[in-house]
Amino acid sequence: MFRNREEAGLLLAKRLGAYRDDPSGLILALPRGGVAVGYALSLTLRLPLDVFITRKLGAPEHPEYAIGAVTETGSVFLNPEAQAVLRAFSSSTAYLEKAIRAQQDEIARRQILCRQGRPLPALTERTVLLVDDGIATGATFLASAKALRGLGVQRLVAAIPVGPRDTLSRVREEVDELVVLITPEPFFAVGNHYEDFTQVEDAGVIRYLAAAASALRGNNQPSYT
Repeated sequence: MFRNREEAGLLLAKRLGAYRDDPSGLILALPRGGVAVGYALSLTLRLPLDVFITRKLGAPEHPEYAIGAVTETGSVFLNPEAQAVLRAFSSSTAYLEKAIRAQQDEIARRQILCRQGRPLPALTERTVLLVDDGIATGATFLASAKALRGLGVQRLVAAIPVGPRDTLSRVREEVDELVVLITPEPFFAVGNHYEDFTQVEDAGVIRYLAAAASALRGNNQPSYT
């Protein structure tokens, strides 16, 4: 069990030492919880930290269950069982279209919040470490990996503290390297493997990004909560 997300990031950094000071390296974290993990990685590996914004598409009447995801590049990923789930709830294409539009609006809000108008960094010929605080169905992570593949990333590394083996096997097919710390069976929820899994708020995301950028400029020493 991890003490918190930053500890998980430090443990991942020990497995990712080969990328320390990589001039082509970039950490892209999935907000919001993944940014706390990415922050610890950024300080330890001395790599820039940014976000890649992907939003889960929830099932009808069970929004916590992901049937897919939509990314900030506009791509939509649906789980193999998505259509069966929609049929089970007698939901139509209209439901899915409405859900996609809602998440696209949220993505636009978060782009402004996290980047203050800056575009996604150029990713051509870069080594990208894609980070989250854990995965369950893997919808957002898989959607992100697929989208990044289409942006010319030279090497894509998945850095995940915890997840179920079946989902991780799907992630492995989409990346050049998968680094995962624990794969508990049976798997119930990501939060079960953290002592402190307090939700990261928008303000926290902004603080992490600013602190990581400041550390790379040499303005402060690494600090963990």
